[in-house]
Amino acid sequence: MEIRSTTDQDRGVFVDTLHTAFGLFPETPAEDGGGVWWSAFEMDRSLLALTEDGRPVGTAGAYSFELTLPGEVLVPVGGVTAVGVLPSHRRRGVLSAMMRHQLAELRGRGEFLSVLLASEATIYGRFGYGPATGTGRLTVQRHRAALALPRARGAAAADAGSVEVLRRAECGEILERVYDRYRRAQPGALSRPSRWWALRAGQPPVSPAPRYVAVHRDADGVPDGYASYALEAGTLTVDETVAVDDAAFTALARFVLGHDLVGTVVFKHVPPGHPLRWQLTDFRAGEVGGDTDWLWVRLLDVPGALTARGWFADGELVLDVEDPFLGEHGRHLLTVRDGTAECVPTDREPDLSLDVRDLGSVYLGGTAPSTLVRAGHVRAHRPGVAALADALFRGERAPHCLHWF
Repeated sequence: MEIRSTTDQDRGVFVDTLHTAFGLFPETPAEDGGGVWWSAFEMDRSLLALTEDGRPVGTAGAYSFELTLPGEVLVPVGGVTAVGVLPSHRRRGVLSAMMRHQLAELRGRGEFLSVLLASEATIYGRFGYGPATGTGRLTVQRHRAALALPRARGAAAADAGSVEVLRRAECGEILERVYDRYRRAQPGALSRPSRWWALRAGQPPVSPAPRYVAVHRDADGVPDGYASYALEAGTLTVDETVAVDDAAFTALARFVLGHDLVGTVVFKHVPPGHPLRWQLTDFRAGEVGGDTDWLWVRLLDVPGALTARGWFADGELVLDVEDPFLGEHGRHLLTVRDGTAECVPTDREPDLSLDVRDLGSVYLGGTAPSTLVRAGHVRAHRPGVAALADALFRGERAPHCLHWF
């Protein structure tokens, strides 16, 4: 079997092989090649697995993204995508060979992190990826959807901005600007490159699917939030709500919850612990469901990754990290002072022993190390060290990723 990189000339074969692996049929792209979810593939970052006689049997790709780390640090990452093996060639090591080849290429580009969305939760842990962000759905019955006024002394005053309803085709530039502003401050968020918006690649509101968009503007008329939605059979479904602050989010929520001819409002992709449910006068009016993992993270360079993110507590940990898939092992002394980390090799006794996939899960601050200690994934070698790790890895806010790829 051969694993080789692709070029633009391989696009058709790559797309056909991928769709066959998943039992799908390709959509017809628009004249400019856009309008379909796969139109933004980067063929110089894609791989084909070929049999000895040259037949394609597997695919793997990657996008060039920026990931926002705790501390509002932006770093380049490879967004792994389009991973598939023909049903006739599964259980033959094709996937493992592509993953190993791809990780080597990502490292060769100088990327110390890679990320993906897992089609199945049992596949990617063995390749070193750990679930790092979650997302969910909030369903609200409109007749119970009143939002309470803020009770806290000194709470924000009534929103001085405005909401305007536009069609998706009318506001592409606004969406791109607002999303970019939002993602730069949100840990766990990925960039949406301009070519994605231009090609209309992905899911709504990036795709050309018909949607209404409620655009929020601040008191100065500057767009600072949007909610992309569709209404069908009395249910208003919000694809995503993007806002640069809580005031804009609340104003957009108030707008969609007050929409006429609606019985139920469904907010998709709500971060775990989001305050919207607490803003409802009737707490039980908001039904949480569909909780699932979203962004999975893989560290390719442990010291590089740990020294890149921001930190919000001081302390010192010795991490003993195993990487079974790549056959690597390292013991690292992590020292954090005044928001900056140093990570160096050490022969000191470890405080925590963990797999690289578990390090990926805690890296963005969305999973407490103590949770993985209690689950039996991580071993704590002395009392109190799990609590110290929790304090160190906690971010300034919970990580969340909206982008689908």
